[in-house]
Amino acid sequence: MRRSGFGLRLAALAAAAAWLGGASGAWAAGPTIALSPTENHPGSTVQVSGYHFGANKSVDIYFDTTDEVLAFTDSTGKFVKIPTPVPANTLPGTHYVTAVGRHNGEGAQAPFTVNTDWAQFHFSPKLQGLNAWENVLASDNVAGLDVDWTAAVGETYSSPAVVNGVVYEASFPGALYAFNAGTGAPLWSATTASSILYSSPAVANGVVYVGCEDDNLYAFNATTGALLWTAATGGAIVSSPAVVSGVVYVGSLDHKLYAFNATSGAPLWTATTGNIIYSSPAVANGVVYVGSFDHKLYAFDATSGAQLWTAPTGNSIQSSPAVANRIVYVGSYDDKLYAFNAATGAQLWTATTGSVIEGCPAVANGVVYVGSYDSNLYAFNAASGALLWSATTGNSIFSSPAVANGVVYVGSYDHNLYAFDATSGASLWTAATGSLVESSPAVSNGMVYAGSYDGNLYAYALNGGNDARYRGKRKPPALSSLQPDWNLRPARN
Repeated sequence: MRRSGFGLRLAALAAAAAWLGGASGAWAAGPTIALSPTENHPGSTVQVSGYHFGANKSVDIYFDTTDEVLAFTDSTGKFVKIPTPVPANTLPGTHYVTAVGRHNGEGAQAPFTVNTDWAQFHFSPKLQGLNAWENVLASDNVAGLDVDWTAAVGETYSSPAVVNGVVYEASFPGALYAFNAGTGAPLWSATTASSILYSSPAVANGVVYVGCEDDNLYAFNATTGALLWTAATGGAIVSSPAVVSGVVYVGSLDHKLYAFNATSGAPLWTATTGNIIYSSPAVANGVVYVGSFDHKLYAFDATSGAQLWTAPTGNSIQSSPAVANRIVYVGSYDDKLYAFNAATGAQLWTATTGSVIEGCPAVANGVVYVGSYDSNLYAFNAASGALLWSATTGNSIFSSPAVANGVVYVGSYDHNLYAFDATSGASLWTAATGSLVESSPAVSNGMVYAGSYDGNLYAYALNGGNDARYRGKRKPPALSSLQPDWNLRPARN
């Protein structure tokens, strides 16, 4: 049916009116919000921007159902980059940020992902081995961990990384794998030209880096597994890479520490030590720390590679250093754990174990944890080196301990993965694998991941993954159900 001329004029007037809302003449859309970033850890901050809320209006910003911030729009109806806290007790998964006009009830919502990712060997470039954001697993429930899934990767000494819902693991036969972190579903695999021994993947800005025994550092697309570049060193790489501010640092068996451009793989500098480097570099405050088999710990300028200092130990260093509170901790083949001043290299203290220390120490809450070939996990006072406790496993410990929410996790040559109370050393949980566990565990989003020499990557979760607290899907709250906090003061742009 043809429309009358009057009807056409009405339609035209309606369309024109729809363009009149707002001083800028833009389409009179309903309220919208934008988040930056769209994911982060518990206790972080999200910047919230809102549009089309009306001029000079009060707008409540909620994280889930809690009114966190009161924003105030400008004359165009917007507010920009209002810092909004993510509560520290927020569990991993999808949550919602909601902005609601205080007096008219109009609002908008956007999803926000909370995670406690473990992005590289020993968690971060400082190699502290501490996931301070983990809030699902704790000493009172870790006994409920059970195998959620396993995935075949081939015999592995490498340690997993977990980022954006994906777990990455390298294997000795020469492959890098990506699995869905929650289900174990394979996403992709990529091969290298030779074996990957101890080098563990590091993930940063959508790229996975790992060292190989073919003398090359590899960079793969984290989503697809496509090879982006390789960078050559003069020897096999068993060191795990560290990525900081667009630079990848890694040691080589050619006695050198390398710095590469993280985007292109272009070499930036090399620094020479007196022997092979098994140790993974730690990076903190513009300094790179690495151990060598020449019995020395080295400190290099992270930008230029200039040597800042060296500190002697009584034997070779295979252990990777950990940096916390301006102290560098490292183990040695002389059975000792060392603490050095991070700025000067001055020795602060040593603590003796019953055998060789190859793993990287972990540091949390004033305590340093380290495993020894004498089958014990040790806890020392981080300031003095005084022994606090030791806990026994059934065989040697090469694995580097991981600390999260009051629990210390470590693998053993007795084929088991262990969890101990971080304060007392009490045994909380043990899980058997099919062979020795040199892989260092990663604790992320309420799960524990570790590889075994039996050829499998293991993923453990509470009740085998059936814990509804972090596996259930959340729905956005109804705007009408949200209650404003009348005590909030406006946060203006």
